[in-house]
Amino acid sequence: MIMVAAKTIKKLVYDSELPENLKEELYNKLIDYNKKYKLKKSEVEAIVNEAVNEYKKALVEPGEAIGTVAAQSIGEPSTQMTLNTFHYAGVAEINVTLGLPRIIEIVDARKNPSTPIMTVYLDEEHRYDREKALEVARRIEGTTLENLAREITTDILNYELVVELDPERLEKRGLDMEKIKKKLEASFKSAEFEVEGYTLIMRPKKAGKLSDLRRLAEKVKKHRLKGLSGVGKTIIRKEGDEYVIYTEGSNFKQVLKVPGVDPTRTRTNNIWEIAEVLGIEAARNAIIEEIVNTMREQGLEVDIRHIMLVADMMTLDGVIMPIGRHGVVGEKASVLARAAFEITTQHLLEAAERGEVDTLNGVVENVLIGQPVPLGTGMVRLAMSLPLRPKRE
Repeated sequence: MIMVAAKTIKKLVYDSELPENLKEELYNKLIDYNKKYKLKKSEVEAIVNEAVNEYKKALVEPGEAIGTVAAQSIGEPSTQMTLNTFHYAGVAEINVTLGLPRIIEIVDARKNPSTPIMTVYLDEEHRYDREKALEVARRIEGTTLENLAREITTDILNYELVVELDPERLEKRGLDMEKIKKKLEASFKSAEFEVEGYTLIMRPKKAGKLSDLRRLAEKVKKHRLKGLSGVGKTIIRKEGDEYVIYTEGSNFKQVLKVPGVDPTRTRTNNIWEIAEVLGIEAARNAIIEEIVNTMREQGLEVDIRHIMLVADMMTLDGVIMPIGRHGVVGEKASVLARAAFEITTQHLLEAAERGEVDTLNGVVENVLIGQPVPLGTGMVRLAMSLPLRPKRE
Protein backbone atom coordinates (compact mmCIF):
# COMPACT_ATOMS: atom_id res chain seq x y z
CA MET A 1 0.00 0.00 0.00
CA ILE A 2 1.36 3.45 -0.96
CA MET A 3 1.24 5.86 1.94
CA VAL A 4 0.42 9.56 1.60
CA ALA A 5 3.36 11.91 0.99
CA ALA A 6 4.36 14.18 3.90
CA LYS A 7 3.86 17.18 1.58
CA THR A 8 0.17 16.22 1.07
CA ILE A 9 -0.37 15.79 4.83
CA LYS A 10 1.24 19.20 5.45
CA LYS A 11 -1.02 20.88 2.87
CA LEU A 12 -4.20 19.27 4.26
CA VAL A 13 -3.32 20.20 7.87
CA TYR A 14 -2.00 23.71 7.27
CA ASP A 15 -4.95 24.66 5.00
CA SER A 16 -7.41 23.84 7.82
CA GLU A 17 -8.98 26.38 10.23
CA LEU A 18 -7.01 25.20 13.27
CA PRO A 19 -4.69 27.50 15.28
CA GLU A 20 -0.94 27.25 14.49
CA ASN A 21 0.06 25.20 17.57
CA LEU A 22 -2.72 22.65 16.93
CA LYS A 23 -1.73 22.40 13.25
CA GLU A 24 1.84 21.62 14.27
CA GLU A 25 0.73 19.01 16.84
CA LEU A 26 -1.69 17.35 14.38
CA TYR A 27 0.89 17.31 11.59
CA ASN A 28 3.50 15.58 13.81
CA LYS A 29 0.92 13.00 14.98
CA LEU A 30 -0.19 12.27 11.41
CA ILE A 31 3.40 11.80 10.23
CA ASP A 32 3.90 9.21 13.03
CA TYR A 33 0.59 7.44 12.23
CA ASN A 34 1.40 7.46 8.52
CA LYS A 35 4.69 5.62 9.13
CA LYS A 36 2.91 3.12 11.38
CA TYR A 37 -0.39 2.54 9.51
CA LYS A 38 0.34 3.81 5.94
CA LEU A 39 -2.70 6.10 5.71
CA LYS A 40 -4.68 6.89 2.54
CA LYS A 41 -5.37 10.50 1.51
CA SER A 42 -9.11 10.08 2.32
CA GLU A 43 -8.23 8.87 5.84
CA VAL A 44 -5.94 11.89 6.44
CA GLU A 45 -8.75 14.19 5.22
CA ALA A 46 -11.24 12.49 7.59
CA ILE A 47 -8.86 12.89 10.58
CA VAL A 48 -8.25 16.59 9.77
CA ASN A 49 -12.01 17.24 9.36
CA GLU A 50 -12.74 15.49 12.67
CA ALA A 51 -10.07 17.59 14.43
CA VAL A 52 -11.55 20.80 12.94
CA ASN A 53 -15.08 19.79 14.06
CA GLU A 54 -13.86 19.02 17.61
CA TYR A 55 -12.02 22.36 17.69
CA LYS A 56 -15.15 24.25 16.61
CA LYS A 57 -17.22 22.46 19.28
CA ALA A 58 -14.72 23.56 21.93
CA LEU A 59 -14.96 27.23 20.94
CA VAL A 60 -17.03 29.55 23.11
CA GLU A 61 -20.27 30.71 21.53
CA PRO A 62 -20.39 34.44 20.66
CA GLY A 63 -22.18 36.25 23.47
CA GLU A 64 -21.32 33.65 26.14
CA ALA A 65 -20.94 35.15 29.64
CA ILE A 66 -17.41 33.80 30.06
CA GLY A 67 -16.63 35.97 33.10
CA THR A 68 -19.66 34.70 35.02
CA VAL A 69 -18.95 31.09 33.98
CA ALA A 70 -15.30 31.41 35.10
CA ALA A 71 -16.31 32.97 38.43
CA GLN A 72 -18.84 30.18 39.06
CA SER A 73 -16.42 27.44 37.97
CA ILE A 74 -13.67 28.63 40.31
CA GLY A 75 -15.91 29.84 43.15
CA GLU A 76 -18.06 26.72 43.54
CA PRO A 77 -15.21 24.21 44.14
CA SER A 78 -13.43 26.81 46.31
CA THR A 79 -16.24 26.47 48.86
CA GLN A 80 -15.10 22.84 49.39
CA MET A 81 -11.55 23.91 50.20
CA THR A 82 -10.20 23.68 53.71
CA LEU A 83 -9.43 26.85 55.59
CA ASN A 84 -6.15 25.44 56.93
CA THR A 85 -3.68 28.20 56.30
CA PHE A 86 -0.67 25.95 56.85
CA HIS A 87 -0.21 22.56 55.38
CA TYR A 88 2.84 20.40 54.90
CA ALA A 89 3.14 20.28 51.13
CA GLY A 90 5.84 17.70 50.45
CA VAL A 91 8.39 19.45 52.66
CA ALA A 92 7.48 18.78 56.30
CA GLU A 93 9.90 21.34 57.74
CA ILE A 94 8.61 24.34 55.76
CA ASN A 95 5.13 25.78 56.18
CA VAL A 96 3.26 26.70 53.00
CA THR A 97 -0.03 28.61 52.76
CA LEU A 98 -2.54 26.50 50.86
CA GLY A 99 -6.26 26.15 50.31
CA LEU A 100 -8.61 29.13 50.24
CA PRO A 101 -6.18 31.58 51.93
CA ARG A 102 -3.66 30.94 49.12
CA ILE A 103 -6.28 31.47 46.37
CA ILE A 104 -7.31 34.76 48.04
CA GLU A 105 -3.65 35.77 48.28
CA ILE A 106 -3.15 35.19 44.54
CA VAL A 107 -6.29 36.97 43.25
CA ASP A 108 -5.69 39.86 45.66
CA ALA A 109 -2.18 40.16 44.13
CA ARG A 110 -0.56 40.53 47.58
CA LYS A 111 2.98 41.87 47.28
CA ASN A 112 4.17 39.87 50.28
CA PRO A 113 2.80 36.31 50.44
CA SER A 114 2.35 35.00 53.99
CA THR A 115 4.74 32.07 53.42
CA PRO A 116 7.13 32.86 50.54
CA ILE A 117 9.16 29.84 49.40
CA MET A 118 11.58 29.10 46.56
CA THR A 119 12.24 25.76 44.87
CA VAL A 120 15.88 25.95 43.80
CA TYR A 121 17.05 23.49 41.15
CA LEU A 122 20.78 22.91 40.69
CA ASP A 123 23.01 22.73 37.63
CA GLU A 124 24.55 19.55 36.19
CA GLU A 125 27.63 19.73 38.43
CA HIS A 126 25.80 20.15 41.78
CA ARG A 127 22.46 18.33 41.42
CA TYR A 128 23.63 14.71 41.93
CA ASP A 129 25.96 15.15 44.94
CA ARG A 130 24.52 15.96 48.38
CA GLU A 131 27.74 17.67 49.57
CA LYS A 132 27.80 19.94 46.52
CA ALA A 133 24.09 20.70 46.98
CA LEU A 134 24.88 21.58 50.62
CA GLU A 135 27.53 24.08 49.43
CA VAL A 136 24.92 25.86 47.29
CA ALA A 137 22.41 25.78 50.18
CA ARG A 138 25.00 27.47 52.44
CA ARG A 139 25.46 30.23 49.85
CA ILE A 140 21.70 30.81 49.80
CA GLU A 141 20.73 30.35 53.47
CA GLY A 142 20.50 33.66 55.29
CA THR A 143 22.64 33.49 58.42
CA THR A 144 22.53 36.04 61.25
CA LEU A 145 24.34 36.15 64.60
CA GLU A 146 21.03 35.16 66.20
CA ASN A 147 20.94 31.90 64.16
CA LEU A 148 24.43 30.94 65.36
CA ALA A 149 24.11 31.95 69.02
CA ARG A 150 23.56 29.61 71.91
CA GLU A 151 22.96 32.52 74.30
CA ILE A 152 22.83 36.32 73.92
CA THR A 153 23.03 38.63 76.95
CA THR A 154 23.15 42.38 77.29
CA ASP A 155 25.56 43.29 80.10
CA ILE A 156 24.20 46.59 81.44
CA LEU A 157 26.98 47.10 84.05
CA ASN A 158 29.84 46.79 81.54
CA TYR A 159 27.77 48.36 78.70
CA GLU A 160 28.38 45.49 76.27
CA LEU A 161 26.68 42.66 74.32
CA VAL A 162 27.93 39.12 74.99
CA VAL A 163 27.16 36.39 72.43
CA GLU A 164 27.90 32.72 73.14
CA LEU A 165 28.21 30.97 69.74
CA ASP A 166 27.47 27.33 68.98
CA PRO A 167 30.54 25.61 67.40
CA GLU A 168 28.36 23.01 65.62
CA ARG A 169 26.24 25.70 63.96
CA LEU A 170 29.37 27.60 62.92
CA GLU A 171 30.81 24.51 61.27
CA LYS A 172 27.50 23.71 59.56
CA ARG A 173 27.32 27.23 58.06
CA GLY A 174 31.00 27.27 57.09
CA LEU A 175 31.92 30.22 59.36
CA ASP A 176 34.53 30.83 62.07
CA MET A 177 34.94 33.44 64.82
CA GLU A 178 37.50 35.56 62.90
CA LYS A 179 35.29 35.75 59.79
CA ILE A 180 32.32 36.86 61.92
CA LYS A 181 34.43 39.48 63.71
CA LYS A 182 35.73 40.93 60.40
CA LYS A 183 32.24 41.09 58.89
CA LEU A 184 30.77 42.85 61.93
CA GLU A 185 33.69 45.31 62.17
CA ALA A 186 33.22 46.23 58.50
CA SER A 187 29.49 46.87 59.02
CA PHE A 188 29.47 48.51 62.50
CA LYS A 189 32.14 51.21 62.74
CA SER A 190 30.64 52.61 65.96
CA ALA A 191 31.47 49.44 67.97
CA GLU A 192 34.49 47.31 68.93
CA PHE A 193 34.40 43.52 68.75
CA GLU A 194 36.45 41.08 70.81
CA VAL A 195 36.67 37.27 70.50
CA GLU A 196 37.35 34.90 73.42
CA GLY A 197 37.07 31.27 72.29
CA TYR A 198 33.45 30.94 71.10
CA THR A 199 32.33 34.14 72.85
CA LEU A 200 31.92 37.39 70.94
CA ILE A 201 31.81 40.67 72.89
CA MET A 202 30.57 43.92 71.37
CA ARG A 203 31.24 47.30 73.03
CA PRO A 204 30.03 50.63 71.60
CA LYS A 205 32.96 53.06 71.18
CA LYS A 206 31.01 55.88 72.81
CA ALA A 207 29.11 55.37 76.05
CA GLY A 208 25.51 56.51 75.78
CA LYS A 209 22.02 55.65 76.97
CA LEU A 210 20.94 52.10 77.68
CA SER A 211 18.36 52.37 74.86
CA ASP A 212 21.23 53.09 72.38
CA LEU A 213 23.01 49.88 73.45
CA ARG A 214 19.80 47.87 73.05
CA ARG A 215 19.14 49.37 69.59
CA LEU A 216 22.67 48.59 68.44
CA ALA A 217 22.48 45.08 69.94
CA GLU A 218 19.29 44.37 67.94
CA LYS A 219 20.97 45.49 64.72
CA VAL A 220 24.04 43.33 65.40
CA LYS A 221 21.88 40.26 66.20
CA LYS A 222 19.85 40.65 63.01
CA HIS A 223 22.85 41.50 60.78
CA ARG A 224 23.26 39.10 57.85
CA LEU A 225 26.65 37.39 57.91
CA LYS A 226 26.08 35.09 54.97
CA GLY A 227 23.46 34.12 52.37
CA LEU A 228 20.65 36.08 50.71
CA SER A 229 18.48 38.69 52.38
CA GLY A 230 14.87 37.57 52.87
CA VAL A 231 15.85 33.89 52.92
CA GLY A 232 15.69 31.90 56.16
CA LYS A 233 16.44 28.21 56.46
CA THR A 234 17.02 25.86 53.54
CA ILE A 235 16.01 22.21 53.18
CA ILE A 236 17.65 19.76 50.76
CA ARG A 237 15.48 16.95 49.38
CA LYS A 238 16.22 14.21 46.90
CA GLU A 239 13.67 14.13 44.09
CA GLY A 240 14.32 11.32 41.64
CA ASP A 241 18.04 11.36 40.85
CA GLU A 242 18.71 14.97 41.81
CA TYR A 243 18.83 17.11 44.94
CA VAL A 244 16.51 20.13 45.17
CA ILE A 245 16.77 22.98 47.69
CA TYR A 246 13.63 24.47 49.30
CA THR A 247 13.96 27.83 51.04
CA GLU A 248 11.86 29.56 53.67
CA GLY A 249 11.60 33.10 52.36
CA SER A 250 12.27 34.35 48.83
CA ASN A 251 14.86 36.45 46.99
CA PHE A 252 14.36 35.41 43.38
CA LYS A 253 16.57 38.04 41.75
CA GLN A 254 19.65 37.16 43.80
CA VAL A 255 19.21 33.36 43.88
CA LEU A 256 19.52 33.17 40.08
CA LYS A 257 23.04 34.63 40.36
CA VAL A 258 24.24 32.08 42.95
CA PRO A 259 26.89 29.71 41.49
CA GLY A 260 25.50 26.17 41.17
CA VAL A 261 21.85 27.23 40.70
CA ASP A 262 19.98 26.31 37.51
CA PRO A 263 18.23 29.61 36.63
CA THR A 264 16.01 28.02 33.97
CA ARG A 265 14.05 25.82 36.44
CA THR A 266 14.28 27.67 39.77
CA ARG A 267 10.96 29.14 40.90
CA THR A 268 9.29 31.16 43.65
CA ASN A 269 5.67 31.45 44.83
CA ASN A 270 5.98 35.27 44.97
CA ILE A 271 4.29 36.42 41.75
CA TRP A 272 5.47 40.04 42.08
CA GLU A 273 9.10 38.88 42.14
CA ILE A 274 8.51 36.81 39.01
CA ALA A 275 6.98 39.84 37.24
CA GLU A 276 9.95 42.01 38.25
CA VAL A 277 12.65 39.50 37.22
CA LEU A 278 11.13 37.57 34.30
CA GLY A 279 8.34 39.86 33.06
CA ILE A 280 4.55 39.95 32.94
CA GLU A 281 4.08 36.84 30.74
CA ALA A 282 6.00 34.73 33.27
CA ALA A 283 3.85 36.24 36.06
CA ARG A 284 0.69 35.29 34.11
CA ASN A 285 1.93 31.69 33.82
CA ALA A 286 2.82 31.70 37.53
CA ILE A 287 -0.71 32.85 38.49
CA ILE A 288 -2.22 30.02 36.40
CA GLU A 289 0.16 27.41 37.81
CA GLU A 290 -0.23 28.53 41.44
CA ILE A 291 -4.06 28.44 41.29
CA VAL A 292 -4.09 25.07 39.45
CA ASN A 293 -1.64 23.52 41.95
CA THR A 294 -3.56 24.88 44.96
CA MET A 295 -6.82 23.44 43.61
CA ARG A 296 -5.18 20.11 42.72
CA GLU A 297 -3.59 19.83 46.16
CA GLN A 298 -7.12 19.91 47.59
CA GLY A 299 -8.30 17.28 45.09
CA LEU A 300 -10.32 19.76 42.98
CA GLU A 301 -10.26 19.95 39.19
CA VAL A 302 -11.15 23.21 37.41
CA ASP A 303 -10.89 23.66 33.64
CA ILE A 304 -7.69 25.59 33.05
CA ARG A 305 -9.43 28.01 30.64
CA HIS A 306 -11.35 29.64 33.50
CA ILE A 307 -8.12 30.16 35.44
CA MET A 308 -6.39 31.46 32.30
CA LEU A 309 -9.15 34.07 31.93
CA VAL A 310 -8.56 35.26 35.51
CA ALA A 311 -4.79 35.45 34.90
CA ASP A 312 -5.34 37.34 31.61
CA MET A 313 -7.54 39.92 33.33
CA MET A 314 -5.00 40.35 36.14
CA THR A 315 -2.07 40.95 33.75
CA LEU A 316 -3.87 42.67 30.86
CA ASP A 317 -2.24 46.09 31.31
CA GLY A 318 1.33 44.82 31.73
CA VAL A 319 1.21 45.05 35.53
CA ILE A 320 -0.37 42.68 38.07
CA MET A 321 -3.79 43.93 39.13
CA PRO A 322 -5.84 42.46 41.97
CA ILE A 323 -9.41 41.42 41.29
CA GLY A 324 -11.30 43.86 43.46
CA ARG A 325 -11.99 47.52 44.12
CA HIS A 326 -8.33 48.54 43.69
CA GLY A 327 -7.84 46.52 40.51
CA VAL A 328 -9.93 44.88 37.80
CA VAL A 329 -13.40 45.87 39.15
CA GLY A 330 -12.29 49.38 40.12
CA GLU A 331 -10.90 49.95 36.61
CA LYS A 332 -14.17 49.17 34.79
CA ALA A 333 -15.17 51.78 32.21
CA SER A 334 -18.81 51.80 33.33
CA VAL A 335 -19.69 54.18 36.18
CA LEU A 336 -22.77 52.17 37.21
CA ALA A 337 -20.81 48.89 37.27
CA ARG A 338 -18.20 50.44 39.60
CA ALA A 339 -20.91 51.97 41.77
CA ALA A 340 -22.77 48.65 42.01
CA PHE A 341 -19.70 46.95 43.44
CA GLU A 342 -18.58 49.11 46.39
CA ILE A 343 -18.48 52.72 47.70
CA THR A 344 -21.48 53.71 45.52
CA THR A 345 -21.81 57.41 46.34
CA GLN A 346 -18.07 58.06 45.94
CA HIS A 347 -18.05 56.52 42.44
CA LEU A 348 -21.14 58.45 41.36
CA LEU A 349 -19.79 61.72 42.77
CA GLU A 350 -16.38 61.34 41.11
CA ALA A 351 -17.99 60.40 37.77
CA ALA A 352 -20.29 63.44 37.98
CA GLU A 353 -17.28 65.68 38.72
CA ARG A 354 -15.48 64.39 35.65
CA GLY A 355 -18.61 64.38 33.48
CA GLU A 356 -18.29 60.71 32.59
CA VAL A 357 -20.73 59.04 30.17
CA ASP A 358 -21.91 55.46 30.69
CA THR A 359 -22.50 53.75 27.33
CA LEU A 360 -24.29 50.80 29.01
CA ASN A 361 -22.27 48.13 27.20
CA GLY A 362 -21.86 45.74 30.15
CA VAL A 363 -24.06 43.35 32.11
CA VAL A 364 -24.28 45.03 35.54
CA GLU A 365 -25.29 48.48 34.30
CA ASN A 366 -28.11 47.06 32.12
CA VAL A 367 -29.45 44.95 35.00
CA LEU A 368 -29.47 48.12 37.14
CA ILE A 369 -31.60 50.11 34.73
CA GLY A 370 -33.83 47.17 33.73
CA GLN A 371 -32.73 46.75 30.12
CA PRO A 372 -32.02 43.44 28.34
CA VAL A 373 -28.46 42.33 29.05
CA PRO A 374 -26.09 42.40 26.03
CA LEU A 375 -25.36 38.67 26.22
CA GLY A 376 -26.49 35.75 24.10
CA THR A 377 -29.66 36.72 22.21
CA GLY A 378 -29.57 40.13 23.92
CA MET A 379 -26.49 40.97 21.80
CA VAL A 380 -28.42 40.82 18.55
CA ARG A 381 -29.76 44.10 17.22
CA LEU A 382 -32.08 42.83 14.47
CA ALA A 383 -34.64 44.93 12.63
CA MET A 384 -36.86 43.70 9.84
CA SER A 385 -38.06 46.05 7.14
CA LEU A 386 -41.47 44.96 5.80
CA PRO A 387 -42.63 45.92 2.31
CA LEU A 388 -45.37 48.55 2.24
CA ARG A 389 -48.88 47.24 1.63
CA PRO A 390 -50.16 47.97 -1.88
CA LYS A 391 -52.92 50.55 -1.87
CA ARG A 392 -56.45 49.27 -2.41
CA GLU A 393 -58.12 50.54 -5.53
